[in-house]
Amino acid sequence: MKNLVSWFKRLFMVPGLFALLLVASGCSGITVLDPKGPVARTQQELIIFSITLMSVIVIVVFVLFFYMIIRFRERPNWTDKDYDPHQHGNTTLEIIWTVIPFIIVAALSVPTVTSLYALEKPPEETNDQEPLVIHADTSNWKWYFSYPEQNIETVNYLHIPENRPVEFKLASADSMTALWIPALGGQKYNMAGMQNTLYLQADEEGEFAGRNANYNGSGFAEHTFTVTSESEEEFNQWVSDVQNNAPEMTKDRFDEYLEPGLAQEAEYSSTHLEYVDFGMNSGRSYITDLYSGNLGEQLHLEGGEGGPWEEE
Repeated sequence: MKNLVSWFKRLFMVPGLFALLLVASGCSGITVLDPKGPVARTQQELIIFSITLMSVIVIVVFVLFFYMIIRFRERPNWTDKDYDPHQHGNTTLEIIWTVIPFIIVAALSVPTVTSLYALEKPPEETNDQEPLVIHADTSNWKWYFSYPEQNIETVNYLHIPENRPVEFKLASADSMTALWIPALGGQKYNMAGMQNTLYLQADEEGEFAGRNANYNGSGFAEHTFTVTSESEEEFNQWVSDVQNNAPEMTKDRFDEYLEPGLAQEAEYSSTHLEYVDFGMNSGRSYITDLYSGNLGEQLHLEGGEGGPWEEE
């Protein structure tokens, strides 16, 4: 009996240490559980539902587990009538433990698939509004946010109006990345030569952190950006300021940005979409020509002086 008690203590020490690690790591403030928009809210509800269902399953399994090891443990007054090792077959039990996994899978998959399909279009709350289109392109290790309707572009930051859906068109100039703004919704991949679409929306004003969620080399940790959600009036004023005061994004300037390296936040009164769209196959040939030596005298692929990058 003493050995059994000692074993129980060691067993319960594991979840206790895990809970301690959660508290120490600040998991009580997980951003994805504090949604700031309808997409993030849908995903939060799905996360909570899944964790709750799986927790119930774990509890039931552990209750049965402890019952079995206690009920059928060997003890001094043990007799053969308590347990028959040659007992075989129980049709009712076999049906139960075959049907239950199907129920569990259905309970998890139906709301998951429904949510995934619902998130492939603008949020229902604002489906009467035209989404703001933003091309979100990446190169090692920078973000380019092009607003084709406004004809402006920003580097490593963006502004969006609150309570209006945003349609991100995702692509990459080189390595595969993933745009992720935890407060507004889950991530989706940026890939070269193809375009993915991600719908997000902010329900309140504020500044949110965004980043690349797919490892892409030495600059990955700093491949981040900021998102400012503001009123429609403030957004329009910001657009006007950029259009009137920012320099143009020339082809030479953009080619310099394509060098691997970090960059400061910047804004331009035109977009690189005039020269290349990385969501199309032509984007690959643009990069191939750039790095094949056609522009080799202008660019130094390991960095240089006078460019838009930030020295590490």
